[in-house]
Amino acid sequence: MRILWLKSDLLLPLDKGGKLRTWHLMRQLARHHAITFLSYADPGHSPDDVEGMREVASEVITVPRRDAAKGTWRFYLDAARHLLDPRPYAVAKYESSAYRRAVADVLSRTAFDLVVCDFLPPIVNMPERLTCPAVLFTHNVEAEIWRRHAETAAGTVKRLLYAVQHRRMLRFERNALARFDGVLAVSDADRETFERLYAGAARHPIHVVPTGVDTEYFAPPAREAGASPATSRTLVFTGSMDWLPNEDAMQFFCKEILPLIRAEEPEVRLEIVGRAPTPAVQRLADGAGVQVTGRVPDVRPFMRDAAVYIVPLRIGGGTRLKIFEAMAMGKAVVSTTVGAEGLPVTAGEHLLLADEPRAFARGVVRLLRDVDRRRALEQAARELVLARYDWSVVAGDLEEALMRFARLTTVDQAVRVNTPRVATARPTSG
Repeated sequence: MRILWLKSDLLLPLDKGGKLRTWHLMRQLARHHAITFLSYADPGHSPDDVEGMREVASEVITVPRRDAAKGTWRFYLDAARHLLDPRPYAVAKYESSAYRRAVADVLSRTAFDLVVCDFLPPIVNMPERLTCPAVLFTHNVEAEIWRRHAETAAGTVKRLLYAVQHRRMLRFERNALARFDGVLAVSDADRETFERLYAGAARHPIHVVPTGVDTEYFAPPAREAGASPATSRTLVFTGSMDWLPNEDAMQFFCKEILPLIRAEEPEVRLEIVGRAPTPAVQRLADGAGVQVTGRVPDVRPFMRDAAVYIVPLRIGGGTRLKIFEAMAMGKAVVSTTVGAEGLPVTAGEHLLLADEPRAFARGVVRLLRDVDRRRALEQAARELVLARYDWSVVAGDLEEALMRFARLTTVDQAVRVNTPRVATARPTSG
């Protein structure tokens, strides 16, 4: 197949969960299919990252774009310009005549078998009609993320702003599902949520592509598979630290859970590892055992040396690659229900689940003190991902799904070309 893959940003560096998922899937697909990858690229982006994309794509097209850093006056000015836009800001901000022209140009000169829209943002730059099938690859149920933001936000103004974005995302996401010939979700939980929120919107049944992990890269140290240092009192969290759900998780943990753990285990340390920590995250570094690293070249040493991997997420959607990475490294995980949402894991066997601060703290303290219990979780976790969730297995399922979408009948194609699309670029209500 010839596939046009539309994305809002380059995959390199691999510093976000969505990038990692797409990279590993594209790398497997590129062995048998020709992929043209089109995305924005910051003018200051490393040329090596652009060139590195050729490992997973036969053609790489970039459109210049510079995002304003969160918290800066340019960021707030850009957000203010979209206050009256009926589309959600998280999508509308990516509209670009240059990106739209690039899409039109590549479609005019290449006969593609399939277009893959990776996340929602590229939709605002896609033509209303295509002469080949198009698939929407969703990594989250975006409206659910904004709903949870509205429910957990501190302050009336923030709650109102998030509630507005939630309503706009509901409309946009429903229209998006209706526009595409196929929809991919990353978990059964997401598929069920899509079907509950947008019953009948998708043209065909939503196909689930489960989360995977690179089990060779994320592997336990050779000294003893799955064994954390018995005396370690270090906890670790990894993720992109400018993503609001991760920021909220660390604030929640440090303010409401960590003091309870330190009351039992005073020597506990926390490593917050990940790119672009916001000012709120940076302020969590307390000099008494909480370290905020920022971007690191390799997260594995931090994970390897920790006794427990924590996932105290209260907001989110999709699936957590971070949990599978920790499990592949033979780490004991304590997570909230939201943190492990959508993953095929069993509480008490592969990880511990706790939502209330005291319960979460008790789970962490138990694993710090009970090394045998910790190692039993580590072994079971590693065995699960090895057996079922290596990326090579997951990508095979995706390839079959994409080929089915690409082989629509002639009648289906005639209907797609001649039937007006549901407009997604400009919903009519505010």
